[in-house]
Amino acid sequence: MEYMTCIKPGLLTTIQDLGRQSYQSFGISASGAMDCLSLKLANIIVGNPLNYAALEITLVGPELSFKGEGIIAITGADLSPTLNGKHLQMWRAVHIQDGDLLKFGVPKSGCRSYLAVLGGLNVPEILGSKSTFIRGAYGGMEGRALQKNDEIPIGPIDSNWIKEVKNRGIPDFYIRNIFNNESIRFVWGPHDKEFREESKTQFVSSSYQVTNQSDRMGYRLEGETLLHKKSADILSEFVAPGTIQVPANGKPIILMADCQMSGGYMKIGMVIGADLPLVAQKKPGDFIKFQPVSIQEAQEEWKKQMKWLAILSKNNTHIRKN
Repeated sequence: MEYMTCIKPGLLTTIQDLGRQSYQSFGISASGAMDCLSLKLANIIVGNPLNYAALEITLVGPELSFKGEGIIAITGADLSPTLNGKHLQMWRAVHIQDGDLLKFGVPKSGCRSYLAVLGGLNVPEILGSKSTFIRGAYGGMEGRALQKNDEIPIGPIDSNWIKEVKNRGIPDFYIRNIFNNESIRFVWGPHDKEFREESKTQFVSSSYQVTNQSDRMGYRLEGETLLHKKSADILSEFVAPGTIQVPANGKPIILMADCQMSGGYMKIGMVIGADLPLVAQKKPGDFIKFQPVSIQEAQEEWKKQMKWLAILSKNNTHIRKN
């Protein structure tokens, strides 16, 4: 495949990989895929390295045409993809022919889809990543979301590889196991002792709704007001994706992929790494219920997820059966 052409851009379609690592001490946002797990799985299906750049598609998908033959896979949210007017099966390799037309329809579940292409998206790297950071206007397609008539070049491939990967897919039980957890697990701290005990009880016993003010920088939540023992403000200190800040209004904010590197609000907890993909698939109006776990449990869940990815990467002939 030579390139994809954007006929319609959708609501917010950007190029993302696993982000910019090791630059946070310089104030550079990591960016990268909101749902890193779905990105990795899409790359596994098409035979790419895990970090290859793909399209992150938010709620309303684009319309794309393809120049040349290739393989794609769509993972993450079900945004009703079709290929040449016919239903396209997600979580498996799809053979693309020259001139094929990909569209998306009504969102059925989740918030973000990931479209990986065999060979990856061949755009320039900025600070070791192809990820788009719109606030900084760099990465991806000139630091912006896709626009009409954009041509996204595809990296070189061995044409014989198309035959090797066209039957790949992710097993149904794995998808159900990873993405069907209703609660979002988190670890208390570092400032949980600065909140009133009744507020901490409310935090884990009630549900919070994702508001329309949520984006790639952070999810603003509506629900029970959390009361600080004293002030909500602290001297600015390091934050990261998954940090749960609570400003003076008592409404939690979950920091996400494009978050700043420091913050001056109390932090009641941290979403565990294994569950950040679940948060990324929440859309405005959805509810989040928090479940506290220990640091050891958080580490074990992360190891479990990495083990599954390693198995799928090594044994890349898994076929999804319906």
